[in-house]
Amino acid sequence: MRILAISGSPRKGGNTDIMVEAFAQAAEKNGHVCQIVYLSETHPQPCLACNACRNHSDGRCVQQDDMQGIYEKMQQSDMIVLASPLYYFTVSAQLKALIDRFYAPGSRGQSIKAAALFMDSGSPGYDGALYLYRRSVSFLSWKDMGTVLIPGMKEKGAMAHCPQLREVVEFAEKL
Repeated sequence: MRILAISGSPRKGGNTDIMVEAFAQAAEKNGHVCQIVYLSETHPQPCLACNACRNHSDGRCVQQDDMQGIYEKMQQSDMIVLASPLYYFTVSAQLKALIDRFYAPGSRGQSIKAAALFMDSGSPGYDGALYLYRRSVSFLSWKDMGTVLIPGMKEKGAMAHCPQLREVVEFAEKL
């Protein structure tokens, strides 16, 4: 399976990146091809709500930014893994902007057939993020492969020593 993993953390090398990298390593070890996009390095702009993607027959977004490369990676993938720290009861602003831009591919379809959500946080309270993820997956007709939620990550790098990181590896091994 071809997997696109997107780290929605604005902080390079933080807990979300550690989680995504552990997943990708385990997925590749089990025969999958996994590509990681770090939103700390790419900067898709927010949706303009111009509806041009709905008015063009091919569903293209009119914005020419880093999202164009992400769309291309999505077209080459069977599954997408969205990963984010918990920020104010939902995903990071960076990941939210990316999810909003899924509106354009929703109008033309993608090769993605499945999705998963990985989140880390300093405390529990994932309801808003889970709602956003599940509604997005439903809108795009992707199969929900599940979620991995890891609370207690209050310090940068804590994920590297967290026994719950094993859940991410096991998730990849079961694909």
